[in-house]
Amino acid sequence: MTAATHSTLFPQVPDTADAVLDGLDPEQREVATALHGPVCVLAGAGTGKTRAITHRIAYGVRAGILQPSSVLAVTFTNRAAGEMRGRLRQLGAGGVQARTFHSAALRQLQYFWPKAVGGSLPRLVDRKIQLVADAAAACRIRLDRGELRDVTGEIEWSKVTQTIPADYAAAAAKAGREAPRDPAEIAQLYSTYEDLKRDRAVIDFEDVLLLTVAILQDRHDIAEQVRSQYQHFVVDEYQDVSPLQQRLLDLWLGERDSLCVVGDASQTIYSFTGATPDHLLDFRTRHPGATVVKLVRDYRSSPQVVHLANGLLAQARGRAAEHRLELISQRAPGPEPSYAEYTDEPAEAEGAARRIRDLIASGVPAGEIAILFRTNSQSEIYEQALADAGVPYQLRGAERFFDRPEVRKAGAALRAAARFGGNDSLLDDAVDLPSQVRAVLSGEGWTSRPPAGSGAVRERWESLAAFVHLAQDFAAAKPGATLGDLVAELDERASAQHAPTVQGVTLASLHSAKGLEWDVVFLVGVAEGMMPITYAKTDEQIEEERRLLYVGVTRAREHLFVSWALSRSPGGRPNRRPSRFLDGLRPGSVATAGRGSGGGTGGIERGIGSNGGTAVRRTSRTPARCRGCGRTLTDAGEMKLMRCEDCPSDMDEGLYERLREWRAVQAQRSGQPAFCVFTDKTLMAIAETVPGDEGELARIPGVGVRKLNRFGADVLAICAGRELGGDDEDD
Repeated sequence: MTAATHSTLFPQVPDTADAVLDGLDPEQREVATALHGPVCVLAGAGTGKTRAITHRIAYGVRAGILQPSSVLAVTFTNRAAGEMRGRLRQLGAGGVQARTFHSAALRQLQYFWPKAVGGSLPRLVDRKIQLVADAAAACRIRLDRGELRDVTGEIEWSKVTQTIPADYAAAAAKAGREAPRDPAEIAQLYSTYEDLKRDRAVIDFEDVLLLTVAILQDRHDIAEQVRSQYQHFVVDEYQDVSPLQQRLLDLWLGERDSLCVVGDASQTIYSFTGATPDHLLDFRTRHPGATVVKLVRDYRSSPQVVHLANGLLAQARGRAAEHRLELISQRAPGPEPSYAEYTDEPAEAEGAARRIRDLIASGVPAGEIAILFRTNSQSEIYEQALADAGVPYQLRGAERFFDRPEVRKAGAALRAAARFGGNDSLLDDAVDLPSQVRAVLSGEGWTSRPPAGSGAVRERWESLAAFVHLAQDFAAAKPGATLGDLVAELDERASAQHAPTVQGVTLASLHSAKGLEWDVVFLVGVAEGMMPITYAKTDEQIEEERRLLYVGVTRAREHLFVSWALSRSPGGRPNRRPSRFLDGLRPGSVATAGRGSGGGTGGIERGIGSNGGTAVRRTSRTPARCRGCGRTLTDAGEMKLMRCEDCPSDMDEGLYERLREWRAVQAQRSGQPAFCVFTDKTLMAIAETVPGDEGELARIPGVGVRKLNRFGADVLAICAGRELGGDDEDD
């Protein structure tokens, strides 16, 4: 961590406006002091853009140049908005509004609807996909689950690009979109969807922006009222603005130019939603007098990681590539990125899990490790591998921290203890704030040692442990702080959605990882067909896939592991190859001929084996065949059973039920989901083969060395019909 992007967890509020500028590098200081006229900040990954713009707002407020209530900072996620509010509060500028585009628009829409339209605002629909399904039924068009999702995405894209149903086909063709159905059918579904919304008096997420734009366009008095409230605007992640969001921003601004935008064209990865970097790249054309500041000092990643990131962009083409930023690492040297090739995806997942287990054993916190993949469907195999390795994990995009039931209960318990703690015997022996928090949370399920496994019990424990760690940091930063002070801090964090860290390896898609960072990052599945994804056909789509990989690389601070598998399943044909984006960058590869625009650094050439022995040796596997009909098996579930699903089963039903009962006991003891002990398919395979010794049991797919050592004796005893002793099971 460096001063440029990381501060202490509970920093002191700067005494003066000038003190707000302390610790900024020259370019960041230029951003912070450019308070008049349009400002465009071109900020590379890890260059401290959030730090620069929050200090800009705070400096303007503390210097008396900006009124807090007159500033509106907008970004794209609730998490980013919450982080911005938290940072502004720490800098003494807590009254500034920091919201997403949709949150800011919804607030205005709710306030002005009675005046502009009359009555109350229509209900915001919870699940748009159900309305699309109803529209399909009304049109007598059959859509499967995947098509429902894709058609919903097309409707969303149409609305943010301000395309009406009648114009959909032409607009989709012009944008080069591959429609999931006949364009005429999608236009019909889109039109029917809009009719259903009107009939049911509901609006969707995109309508929030559309209706706000309509009111501000039609009612000049309301537009002037908004403009008198908000006079200074800051837009983060400006490369992700859609045409509809830009229209709303223009209406907020009116004829004024007090606007600061921040973005990086090389991180444009949401064009499928209508986002375009054109607004960022054309900013100086629209605002000829704009102050433009480039942030290229990378405080996040080591020189080795930055070198790879620069190398990726050096091979890029297109307009965004012409405006790429050459990053300069400010960190000490670290290890070279590691590259590994595996025979199949399960082997790749197991390899990542083993490395992660070793990293945690060496002292790396689980919360500082992430596995990033191209599609959410890749998550399951890594969840299973981490569970098998006994490694805790959390899924990115799951329930927000302060919305979790155990967090709400813990907050209520701490609040009660702060108010009535003098009468609580639990606190009699608690001599300081951390011990008080530990004492209170012990009644909610926190223990000094984490429970085994990675199921719901472990997740609840991790949430409570986050409170304990926060209390320790809070007490260290503010000696003498009371339980009441901590509760006040928690309340402010909850309102800002500024969550403490939950310890567990993060599993996330590359899209959802944007804006985050970890000490250790595993980029998995980096093979042709997945990166770039199969359906990326045009040059623009391929380049967006390259930018997506660039975003993944730049999430890593120090350790970066890149891997791919030669086949999808064990025994499958090894016909995959590493992603073309790694050509010329990974050891032993050659740069793709004719690729690149020549402006960046790149072309890492290292001999095979120079990555510290991290390459994975290929092993040959014979194809898995059905023991009934002899057909080659490719489905993972069939390979566990060693037979086709359609072939007859000779399973011992009684043995299967005894194994299921035993598994339930093991799962309860370890606090894991049942499938983390053995999956149903593995139990079925055991009940079909009835192994008589460890060798036969070990040959069943799904029974690895770790599970054989832990559960083998029990399973063999059950298969032999012996009763298990009361103390035999391993906790």
